[in-house]
Amino acid sequence: MQLYTIETQNFKLDGGAMFGVVPKSIWHKTNPADANNMCTWTNRLLLIEDGAKLILIDTGLGDKQSEKFFGHYYIHGDNSIDKSLAKYGFNREDITDVILTHLHFDHCGGAIVREGEKLRPSFTKANYWSNAEHWNWATNPNPREKASFLEENIKPIQESGQLKFVEKEKNPFGPDIQIRYAHGHTESMMLPQIKYKDKTILYMADLLPSVGHIPLPYVMGYDVRPLTTIEERKNYWEEIVDQEYILFLEHDAVNACCTLQHTEKGIRLKDSFQLSDI
Repeated sequence: MQLYTIETQNFKLDGGAMFGVVPKSIWHKTNPADANNMCTWTNRLLLIEDGAKLILIDTGLGDKQSEKFFGHYYIHGDNSIDKSLAKYGFNREDITDVILTHLHFDHCGGAIVREGEKLRPSFTKANYWSNAEHWNWATNPNPREKASFLEENIKPIQESGQLKFVEKEKNPFGPDIQIRYAHGHTESMMLPQIKYKDKTILYMADLLPSVGHIPLPYVMGYDVRPLTTIEERKNYWEEIVDQEYILFLEHDAVNACCTLQHTEKGIRLKDSFQLSDI
């Protein structure tokens, strides 16, 4: 098995929304904001080469939305899926599987491309993996999340015939890739857990957006069940420290991977590093 970091666009989101009830006087120390209170984030994806499989986890924002839509998020940077894949000698046609941790637009927007008036999958030879619980949640959205579940990102996956569901009692990815779950951010968000070089890497999706979110109460305002998130984080954090997991961070603009440790203040950052350092 070989793992690759796939860097895509940087974007901005309101710092208050990203840190919920935590005051700016605290969170700005790790995630400084601009004059409009916007903090910089990234969409960092993980590519897994495992035998004949080439598995991409999440797809970033993509580029098919309107200029007005992207104007809300201050897209910047020169990275893209295509550039990152080419760096390692791959292209979109090589992708065999796409694991969508959840269907918020910043995680699945790149799953679909627009060609004229038509929408089609970006990865024409890939299976797209969600799960039945989250798919039903996303296709019948609640008012809180409706603006994040965009039909043009979701419906064409099913229409293409490329949609597959992960079943909790079955593992379609082999013994070294396990799917874990979290339900506080959104229903049945998937967290891929990978055995790699005698280590365990946990893809954090939106359970841990950045190292600035490590303290348990630092929960995003976007989470639909914040108290559930805190409880899930408490349980995961203990396991992560005890088992010495490496965390892969999707949205942290600076830190790609990190480890955690027990301190007098609770579980906190131990080390941060690049995937290539493993």
